Amino acid sequence: MKGFMFPRTQTGKSSILPEPPWHYSGTMLTLEYRTDPAAVRALLPDDVALADEDPGAIAVIWADWQACSDSFEEILDPVRAQYKEVLVVVRCKFQDQLYSRCAYIWVDADFAMIRGQFQGYPKKLASVSLTRPVTVGRAGPRLEPGGKFGASLAAYDRRLLHASFEIEKPSEHAGFVNALPMLHNRLMPSIENDGSDSLNEIITMSAYNVDIGRTFTGPFTLSVEHSPVEELERLLPKELIAGYWREIGFSWKSGTTLKRQNLPET
Repeated sequence: MKGFMFPRTQTGKSSILPEPPWHYSGTMLTLEYRTDPAAVRALLPDDVALADEDPGAIAVIWADWQACSDSFEEILDPVRAQYKEVLVVVRCKFQDQLYSRCAYIWVDADFAMIRGQFQGYPKKLASVSLTRPVTVGRAGPRLEPGGKFGASLAAYDRRLLHASFEIEKPSEHAGFVNALPMLHNRLMPSIENDGSDSLNEIITMSAYNVDIGRTFTGPFTLSVEHSPVEELERLLPKELIAGYWREIGFSWKSGTTLKRQNLPET
């Protein structure tokens, strides 16, 4: 049976995901702020520690992607290539190494959700909107000082986040919270439903062939709304740092397992 992910068939055509490597091109709106470090600690497994410096730093990121496999056939079938997502990223320490970690993430396409779950991103489906820059007309911001952007996230018919950002000046970077290799857990509960896991790994990964485009910084606003099935209200901003808008491209092929939890014998 062939296929990178389910369903696997004799041809492999039905798989929800193509074989890696995967290539990404898009834009990211990153909003960094500080919250209570105890709220970040509550998001980390017992064997993962807070970052020593700025332990309460958070990045909320809106991303608008076009992605494809090595065949590049998705580019001519854009419904399989285009999606948007929102990430909530913290920093942490594992085995004396500093990492970025995606604590929450929402995405608006099923293939991107499954791809992220394979990588350890805890992706859920949602509605994501982000203002796009324009080069003609008046129906959008220019990539220059004064350009204004809006962004929102909604899930289960409830608005979760709303943000605004204004370009102030070019920037040499796009913040520090999401600037490290990722540390994730890949999880799957056992089918016996006895509280154990069939898969429980701590993994790390990073991109290659990173291509950085125009990058800007400026002030932002961020509002967090109540939802009975989300916990973002625990991460309310206490101090805003800065916002960033960036063009970026990269590729991804594989990660590294750092720790496998001992699983019960069958």
